[in-house]
Amino acid sequence: MTQKGPYSFYNSVENRKECCHIRKVEPLKRALTGYSIWITGIRTEHSPNRKDMKKSEFDRINNIIKIHPLLDWSNDDVWSYIKKHGIPYNILHDKGFISIGCQPCTRAVHQGEDFRAGRWWWEDASKKECGLHTVNH
Repeated sequence: MTQKGPYSFYNSVENRKECCHIRKVEPLKRALTGYSIWITGIRTEHSPNRKDMKKSEFDRINNIIKIHPLLDWSNDDVWSYIKKHGIPYNILHDKGFISIGCQPCTRAVHQGEDFRAGRWWWEDASKKECGLHTVNH
């Protein structure tokens, strides 16, 4: 990334995915080493790329079983559960940050926008994945 500059991720989807790979995918791969199961919080409504995912899968890239217990939960389901059980959450949610990622790649969502509009807002909505949860069967 140093050859391209610190903000090269804004220049193309490929550069942004490379940045995500360096800063998210590779560190997670190291963190998962030695574990047999990875429980995620991903949900289908976060991305059209997730519509065919199942609640459990084998992630061949990380050689691990992935479980997605919240896959079919709506945003309302999540917030109802948080409120009912008094679960702490990131206060950025109260400031319009509905989907939170890396600082330069996340902004607050404006009224009327899709809740994922704050992630990689300079890209086409159909390409909004970082690489952590791509289907790899």
